[in-house]
Amino acid sequence: MRVVADSGLCQGHQLCQGEAPDVFGFDAGADVVVVLDPRPPEERRADVSAAVKYCPAFALSIEED
Repeated sequence: MRVVADSGLCQGHQLCQGEAPDVFGFDAGADVVVVLDPRPPEERRADVSAAVKYCPAFALSIEED
């Protein structure tokens, strides 16, 4: 699994950090999400999927390898 964030769509809500803080960070200067771990371990899939699902700007996605 590969995590992708579209900084052009991100609105800085930071909900993703609540779901997977080890995968998603935040650039306060740019007010956008930062992917800290673009290829998290499979056991993180549920949390990463929740972050993608609950992103209000639809800025996150998972690409399968």
